[in-house]
Amino acid sequence: MEARPARGQGGSMTNLTDIPTVADVHSAALAIRPYVRRTPLLPVEVDGRPLLIKLEHLQRSGSFKLRGAVSALLCGPRPARVVTASGGNHGLGVATAAALLGVPATVFVPRGVPEGKARRIEAAGASLIRHGDTYAEAAAEAREAATAPGTRYLHAYDEPAVIAGQGTVAAEVIAEVPETDAVVVAVGGGGLAAGTALAIGGRTTFAVEPRNCCSLREALRAGEPVDVAVDSVAASALGATRAGTLAFAVLNTPRTVPVLVDDDEILAARDRLWEEFRLAVEPAAAAPFAAWLAGRIPAELPCLVLCGANTDWAPE
Repeated sequence: MEARPARGQGGSMTNLTDIPTVADVHSAALAIRPYVRRTPLLPVEVDGRPLLIKLEHLQRSGSFKLRGAVSALLCGPRPARVVTASGGNHGLGVATAAALLGVPATVFVPRGVPEGKARRIEAAGASLIRHGDTYAEAAAEAREAATAPGTRYLHAYDEPAVIAGQGTVAAEVIAEVPETDAVVVAVGGGGLAAGTALAIGGRTTFAVEPRNCCSLREALRAGEPVDVAVDSVAASALGATRAGTLAFAVLNTPRTVPVLVDDDEILAARDRLWEEFRLAVEPAAAAPFAAWLAGRIPAELPCLVLCGANTDWAPE
């Protein structure tokens, strides 16, 4: 692929010569180890079929996003402050990482961000600014704010160190159960899916998206990232209007299989995770289980990543 700068969502400039590698994932794992949890891997049997569930919703900050945020902030000189934009989980990951590393943080979020996520971002010590109706609008404003001297803008998913950090989730899975033949993840901008693809080698990455919120599936169809509509119960976590340029470069391979699920399937899977395993997760985290329950994951021993638990939903 020809190396060229490309403009990602929110105006970030991404250089395709910066595509991360599996070696970057392993380096990130060593760097972030003092700051993140190695989350449990739960082997289960559902409907007579074996399954692995990675309990990443038990991560500090309540989602995998902490891994990428810590990885990115540990790369290069420590900034005087960090600014980011988020639908919620990335902002909470950055706020938590910044607090751990002693860096002031400002997080821009869309006005419709779930109150639970906004509350947790502020509780983690970051300044919260609501702007715009979409992640893209919040990101554009955040990049303007990040022009101040000493400030670093930290993209939610389209930075090499972020992708490498997210890949450490799957690296833990493969290290613990190498016979795993596929890893199933929910997709927003594609950072977790791209890191997963790097970490698992020749295994299959099943990239699950809501049917009306599918930036990666449309990018793979078009041969490049394109703008898509966002309309899903899981939009606060999976609501990227465009897949990341770096993520697409990693995922544009036959080993990436896009899978779509409906909102009612997501909510039913979330409820079943609680009823059968007492696992309380946000809708986005239930998307991989929804795909598996619907028979859309043809693998012998897949691992489903439960990516987040930042929700105010309370099981009955």
